[in-house]
Parts: sequence; structure tokens; C-alpha cells
Amino acid sequence: MTRPTYPPLLAALTVLLLGASALHAEAPRGPKPDPVFPFSREIDDFAKADDAGPAIADATLFLGSSSIRLWDIRNSFPAIGTINRGFGGATTPDVLHYYKRLKPRIAPRSIVVYVGENDLAGGATPDKVASDILTLLRLLRADYPRARIVWMSIKPTPLRWTLWPQMAAINRAVAGRADMAGFDYLEVWQGLLARDGLPDASLFRPDGLHMNAKGYALWTRQVEAWLGAQAKPAARIAAIPAKSGSVTQAPVSRPLTDETPVRRELHPSTSAP
Repeated sequence: MTRPTYPPLLAALTVLLLGASALHAEAPRGPKPDPVFPFSREIDDFAKADDAGPAIADATLFLGSSSIRLWDIRNSFPAIGTINRGFGGATTPDVLHYYKRLKPRIAPRSIVVYVGENDLAGGATPDKVASDILTLLRLLRADYPRARIVWMSIKPTPLRWTLWPQMAAINRAVAGRADMAGFDYLEVWQGLLARDGLPDASLFRPDGLHMNAKGYALWTRQVEAWLGAQAKPAARIAAIPAKSGSVTQAPVSRPLTDETPVRRELHPSTSAP
């Protein structure tokens, strides 16, 4: 009986496939990646920047998401020492996850926080977002009892305008708890609206999400006013309108629900933009 023969090329391919399978089976498995690995790289960069120079005393720490990261903090506040701890796409749980690694080497004189917007866009409920924000602010207050701390209200954007009712509810909830938690509340949303009550597109980049230089100029003036305000008890609520620069007290929080009506003027003493 004649045995079947195979072309040399087919035999060679068979050997190669068997060898590749063996190598694949023997390859060691690497460590599981961090679920938020893209942020790990940014956090590592913060540590490298710290090691590259002396620690900054009496600095103002800016902490939060891409709205902080994309802000030209150093040139916007040239008269003070600043530390930028913003990383793109961060939610409040992300900041809490990396909290210890975000802390500066020397306790800051003041802290500016912007988080919460990405939480809601990612599907978190308003109650959950407000709770996480307050957890972060209480943690900062406990770790830095002498620092002035401010949370900047969630901003309206063209891209996420449909989420504004929930954003406004979160703003009210967090502002209403500022007294007890010991931080200031900085209202920054009214100045970003046009006369028709919608987000002013001229203040945003083409993506409709991040602010451009004009938008950041508004925020810079507001934070400058807060930093320059006369020292007051940490539990006071500060709301500095984008145009007048005056300080008014935020309203008492209302029940946090998706159906909570939205008023254009959270602060009656503030003129509409």
C-alpha cells in the first residue's frame, strides 16, 4: 500500500505552527493591568515633577480632571506658587483612588478642586456624584486643617447640556453642605452662559467640552478673587460671580433629584450674564 505524500511547503508550515503554539503556551503571563492604567502614567509624571525640583511652600494646589489639567495654572497665577494635579478624564473616584499620590510634599496654603462632571457623564447618579465629592472634600479638610479649600461648581458645556439639570442639582447639594464640611463653594457656571441661557460656544473649544482661553480667563478672575478675599472661617460658602466679583452666600441645598427645577440664577444677587 502506497503511503500518501505531502508537499514540502505544507510540512514546513505545520512545523512552524506547532512551534508557535508551544511558544505561546510557555509564555509567562504578565501582571494584570491597572483598571485605570492611563491615569497611572500621569500620576507617575506628577511624582517625577516633584523629584525634579524643590518642594513649593505655601502653594495653591489645583486638583481634579482635565478642566484643571488644561488650565495654564502657572501663567494664570504668576504671583503665587501653584501645583497642578489635574489629569484628563478623571472622575471623583479616580481622584480618591490616587489620593495619596496626588498630595504635594508640603501642605498647601489653599486648594482648588474641580471634579464631578465626568462622573455624571459616565453614568453615575447625582446622589452618588455629590456623595463622592463630599467624601473628597472632607478628606482634604481632615488632612489640611489650616488650608482654605474651594470646590468649583460643575460647569455647563455645549456637549453635555442635556445633563445640566442633574449638574445643577449636584451643585446645590454640595453647596448646601459646605458649612458642615468646612470648604468654600465657588459658583462658576453663570458666566459660561450666553444671553439665551445656553452655554456660550465662544468660551469653548471645538469639542464643545473643554474651555478655551476666554473661558479660562473667566475662571482665573474668579479664583483670583477667591484667593484675594479677606481670610474667613473655612466653613463659609463663597460664590463669586464671573462678572461682578462680589461674594454672596450660596442657597440652602434642596432635595437632590433628577427632577429638581433649574434656575438660571442660583444667587439672586448675581446679575445674569
